[in-house]
Amino acid sequence: MSASGSFDTILAEERRSALRGAGLLAAIIAVCVIALGVTGFFDLQRFIESGPAISQLADEMIPPDFGRWQSWLRPLFDTLAMSIAGTALAVVFSLPLALLAALNTSPHPVVCFAVRTLLAFLRSVPEIILGVLFVAAVGFGALPGVLALALHSVGMVGKFYAEAIEHVDPKPLEAARAAGATPLQVIAHAVLPQVLPQLTDVTIYRWEYHFRASAVLGIVGAGGIGFELIAALRLLNYDQVSAILLSILACVVAVDSIGASLRKSLK
Repeated sequence: MSASGSFDTILAEERRSALRGAGLLAAIIAVCVIALGVTGFFDLQRFIESGPAISQLADEMIPPDFGRWQSWLRPLFDTLAMSIAGTALAVVFSLPLALLAALNTSPHPVVCFAVRTLLAFLRSVPEIILGVLFVAAVGFGALPGVLALALHSVGMVGKFYAEAIEHVDPKPLEAARAAGATPLQVIAHAVLPQVLPQLTDVTIYRWEYHFRASAVLGIVGAGGIGFELIAALRLLNYDQVSAILLSILACVVAVDSIGASLRKSLK
């Protein structure tokens, strides 16, 4: 084949690839537009009719009322404790499950499939549903929130851990096995050193997410600042609602900043 023919072939392939990419993008945009239409996003009349209600709600929320700020300190501390405890439990259970779910470390394909199915089931159940179930099982307080966060996050964190483990360089694993290392030694010396930065990033991100989720779980009786938020909503104290939301925002910003600092220090 001549050089010009080869060049034309490459150009034709690039055009086909660009057309496929454009077609895929168009399909994604079409699906998004259809979803927005189904959910009523393009119903302009509905937005117009909701204007007075939104204006009244804004008037009642501004200015925020921080008169009870001292009574929110303990719930905020409970929310922070829930996020840390939930993350710790999630990591403890996610790592061994991830090793069983990763193709390159799982002892058998059947075990890999079973654990992957378990992880998919755990992450398919929202924290709010798990929170309701655990409140019914163990009562009100922070404990059901911690259990709900941990159980849901095992499914998500375990999936991310397993994907990170599957993408490690296989050469150190092969060398360790050739040297007669046991499976645990292979994991400790050939797998974990490679994936530790990714696992750390996932863990810190999940902790940041858990703080926000903990505030929501309080709404169903799982303790924390969410309990104060739902109480203010039920009493129609919207000025206190806005104050609580601003307090949650300040804590979220602080947690995100701490997470960013941890990432920098651990690199």
